[in-house]
Amino acid sequence: MEKGRKTAIVTGASRGIGHATAKLFLDRDWRVITCSREAPAAEFRLDETWSQHIKVDLIDDGSVDEFIATATEELDGEPLHALVNNAGMSPKSPNQERLGCLNGDIAAWRDVFELNFFAALKLGRGFAQPLASTRGAIVNVTSIAGHMIHPFAGSAYSSSKAALSALTREMANEFAAIGVRVNAVSPGEIETDMIQPEYEMLIPRIPLNRMGTPDDVARAIHYLCSEDSTYVTGTEIWVTGGQHMV
Repeated sequence: MEKGRKTAIVTGASRGIGHATAKLFLDRDWRVITCSREAPAAEFRLDETWSQHIKVDLIDDGSVDEFIATATEELDGEPLHALVNNAGMSPKSPNQERLGCLNGDIAAWRDVFELNFFAALKLGRGFAQPLASTRGAIVNVTSIAGHMIHPFAGSAYSSSKAALSALTREMANEFAAIGVRVNAVSPGEIETDMIQPEYEMLIPRIPLNRMGTPDDVARAIHYLCSEDSTYVTGTEIWVTGGQHMV
């Protein structure tokens, strides 16, 4: 690795916020190791400076362990400066309803929590040592839906993101002992694959009168991983265009 170049791990990087984050970090001269359940689609592939993409199912414990081992091998003793826990899902029931308290398989709820909540905890533990060596940073991607009722997000997704917000606070407190900062970004309505046509009705509720872009979120994530935020931990940055105030 080029001396002095920082390294970040970004999960769920095949598209959307994760891809935008990986691309921004590369543009700002970071080395980036990414992962997702699938290889990135052709239109989302990055250039040759993209260090490595590792296929992983973060719902499965064995796959998570294998990913940590593979990424650690890829680091080859070099320091790790940032871990971005972006991977997440908001599944629907077979009749296309969001998973709610009165519908859907409870097993599907468990999958949502495994990916949206437990993966961040497992990876934080798994990469604690290399992050401590650089006094690095962890950023968890939460959601506005974790803080208020959302008409389309569904109870499983919203509950898992609320739990991730609480986990961010607890991780920030405990990881401070090893010099690692832990923060979160809480996106609102961002133009990704999760957005459906019905989300257009939410734009009048957004003071900035537009949906956000993955790049809007990526820039906030980069700030929390950069030297500009070395005294910031336990914080959740709203990236909502002001929607959280309404």
